[in-house]
Amino acid sequence: MTDQVRQFTVADDDHDIRLDRWFKRHLPQIGFGTVSKWARTGQIRVNGKRVKPDDRIESGQIIRVPPGGDTPSKQREVIDLSPEERIEAEEMLIRQTRSAIIINKPPGLATQGGTKTTKHVDRLLDAYAGADEPRPRLVHRLDKDTSGVLLVARSAGSAAFFSKRFSGRSAKKIYWALVVGVPDVTNGTIEAPLAKQPGTGGEKMHVDMENGQPAKTLYRVVERAGNAASWVELQPMTGRTHQLRVHMAAIGHPIVGDGKYGGPDSFLTGTISRKMHLHARRLIIDAPDGTTLDVTAELPEHFAASMEQLGFDTGLSMAEPEQGPPPMDKATKKHVAKQHAKQYRKERRGERRKRADGTPIDRSSGRSKPEGPPKKSGPKKGKGSPVPKALLNKKKPVRTAAPKKGKR
Repeated sequence: MTDQVRQFTVADDDHDIRLDRWFKRHLPQIGFGTVSKWARTGQIRVNGKRVKPDDRIESGQIIRVPPGGDTPSKQREVIDLSPEERIEAEEMLIRQTRSAIIINKPPGLATQGGTKTTKHVDRLLDAYAGADEPRPRLVHRLDKDTSGVLLVARSAGSAAFFSKRFSGRSAKKIYWALVVGVPDVTNGTIEAPLAKQPGTGGEKMHVDMENGQPAKTLYRVVERAGNAASWVELQPMTGRTHQLRVHMAAIGHPIVGDGKYGGPDSFLTGTISRKMHLHARRLIIDAPDGTTLDVTAELPEHFAASMEQLGFDTGLSMAEPEQGPPPMDKATKKHVAKQHAKQYRKERRGERRKRADGTPIDRSSGRSKPEGPPKKSGPKKGKGSPVPKALLNKKKPVRTAAPKKGKR
């Protein structure tokens, strides 16, 4: 137990979180009751001021923590991975940043563990961090048989940041898929609400127009192999379970190898692999440091082999996301509105000062009017004049004033 006052600087990852949440992240050995008592008695201070447990803190602020209330912190338990597991984790790695770890998940590897599932991505995350570092956290997932880009947050703060981008739909996810047949509309939108299919224990989804949750998918046919199969780009605008698989099966073009939703019709004849051909090709998402992460994952072997056998040219698609800037989240909208209101008040204050000084104000612009009579503007000779030169050079008739009465 420490007997000295401690001071901590709020990091960028902890910006705009509650004070009690900060304690849970960084001093979990101090209970909520102790934090509440310290706040109530004024022993906890933020930048020298009293605070409440539910007050939000900002990056750069100094938190004063009184002595006591905790026990020596324990080093987090690290999973003892085998050499083979560490090699597998290293081979999946695409890129590491200060806030994220991006991997290319292979098909057949689950994202999280479950009943009888002991091999999964979540178990391998200890390969990317040491015992003195926070354990990386999953912020979204891919189906077991789906391959491609998977983003993992390096800390609790970055996990909260990325989760908001995924839930707010500002993250752009582009998938590649091989589907059976060729859709009649080569560039379209699928809007079909989805719900858990009764009797499957929640393991299977289906289209439910009455009770389903809204689900929207954009698709584009990139290339076709006769009438047998086609290569499509898919962009989920919502994040429902198995959304892409259910939507493609619903329009009569199941993803190749997806027997769960396409049945026997989802398999092509010949040497095309029976594995599922759905790949998270590209992810574009904002990062906490203000930059944008733009990551592409290479195709797994079976998918690349099928593309070659069907004669598809991967160079025809760059997996571009929907055009236009991503929608602003609530926090950004609030900030923009505040800035606009601040600028408006500033301009109004300037206008009031000028009125008090007796300076004439132009109401249309809020600026002071120039003193003296207004200058007359008329047509000018030369290039760009809207008046024809013939009229510019034409002399106006001289009018003579009539003599006034009573004066000679």
